Amino acid sequence: MSDKDVIILGIESSCDETAASVVKNGRVIMSDIIASQADFHEQYGGVVPELASRMHVDAIYPCIDSALKEAGITINDVDAVAVTYGPGLVGALLVGLSAAKGLCAVTGKPLVGVNHLHGHICANYLCFPELEPEFLCLCVSGGNTQIIHVKSYHEMEILGKTRDDAAGEAIDKIARVIGLGYPGGPKMDKAGQGGDVHAYEFAFNHMGDTLDFSFSGIKTSALNQINKLRQKGEDIDLCNFAASYQHHIAKILADHMVKAVEMTGIKTVCLAGGVSANTFLRKAFDEASTKHDLKLYYPKLRLCTDNAAMIASAGYYEFIGGRSDDLSLNAAPSLKAGR
Repeated sequence: MSDKDVIILGIESSCDETAASVVKNGRVIMSDIIASQADFHEQYGGVVPELASRMHVDAIYPCIDSALKEAGITINDVDAVAVTYGPGLVGALLVGLSAAKGLCAVTGKPLVGVNHLHGHICANYLCFPELEPEFLCLCVSGGNTQIIHVKSYHEMEILGKTRDDAAGEAIDKIARVIGLGYPGGPKMDKAGQGGDVHAYEFAFNHMGDTLDFSFSGIKTSALNQINKLRQKGEDIDLCNFAASYQHHIAKILADHMVKAVEMTGIKTVCLAGGVSANTFLRKAFDEASTKHDLKLYYPKLRLCTDNAAMIASAGYYEFIGGRSDDLSLNAAPSLKAGR
């Protein structure tokens, strides 16, 4: 490492992944440790917040220790500690935040609170060294669906957002209804492979001239079709249904992004968030990119889901921009992008 290298320890615990990572200069991953709770929560059909918090307590310091060892450094070599402080489950956030604050209190290292949504955007920086702001980003997950204008490393503006359900929530809900269980997103994606994306049609809410989304309509349309088929004693073609439903959601997202490109003139586009791993969404954006001559970026699969490397990257840009937090920093479970 040169004297100019800036090393950030990132900590993430916003939901059901306990993670720690060491990142150099915002772009180079030196270690990336994730302890997932997904298999445990599967028996409950979703994340149980209290149990998630307890599991974070058990896993957080072993993850931090492993991240430092894998990077070949000690905490003394770290320039700052970056940690997710929102949005997310409040109990889960507090575990990671408390661990980070404890480290900073003992070592004197600066504390940098990171917006989880900004972290997802920064996952693209870890995969594409050439990527620089400004660009448009679709941040899409189980809890958020937003089109964000990334003006600089520090300035962002939400151009469109969901007015009800997030895209990931709409997929997860139908996954449960048709018996796929938790985690719904990956299971729906797998179930729809090879299916006819035009086998089923779904109504959805049009949001006029805005860039906002609404997924309650398409979710209700899917539920109504499922109930009618069951009342008739007819079987759902699981593969075709999963394929059609995800295709329709992906098309809505891609069409809105094309609209954002036309409104702003910005032709560099990124995907971010857990749903950016969805193959139907990636295909829709690949097709839109080709048709409209866009520069399209999306992270490798491991960096689409929650991880600490993206938090360390976001923390790096905050830190070199001169921002840090004192030890009074608290969890912000409803934090919005741009804050």
